[in-house]
Amino acid sequence: METNHNKRISGIYAITPNHALNIDAIEKVIIQYDITLLQYRHKTLDAQTRRNEATQLQQLCLKHHTLFIINDDINLAKKITADGVHLGKNDASIQQARTQLGANAIIGVSCYNDIILAKNAQNQGADYVAFGALFPSLSKPDAPRCSLDVVTQARQILDLPIVGIGGIDFDNQQQALNAGCNAVAMINALDMETKK
Repeated sequence: METNHNKRISGIYAITPNHALNIDAIEKVIIQYDITLLQYRHKTLDAQTRRNEATQLQQLCLKHHTLFIINDDINLAKKITADGVHLGKNDASIQQARTQLGANAIIGVSCYNDIILAKNAQNQGADYVAFGALFPSLSKPDAPRCSLDVVTQARQILDLPIVGIGGIDFDNQQQALNAGCNAVAMINALDMETKK
């Protein structure tokens, strides 16, 4: 079932680095690489900082027609009317997110290297699934690895977009796309770009 969102879950899916944000640098990256989705991920306990940063990013995404996803935090996504939320294995359920955020919200789910998890997520109404780490990751060096073969197998049985994550950069992104990913998530590769 191709939704309007499905077509937009493609290309580079940017994830914010886990430190204070440089909004101008992020805007440059959005423009330069035609970023289709941006996920806000900042593991700070300071709720006010998170709200302020998320609000600034939301404005940026509206300006550039980029989908804005919040990592983990359904309440924050609801407060600032983000486009959706990304859930990991220890986060809330897809049903909880759907109930709070509504039918049009984008709900993504981390599936690591587990096709069964991805099938279950699809059956529960997820809008995309993420597999990884596809390559050694600087931001999550201990993350379980997911082979490109798993992505290729998943592509044959899933009807929803697949996002590849983990160690993806401009040199290896094509391998992930060739394996069956619709979009590739980048954190460090883009963070390096903002520091140039």
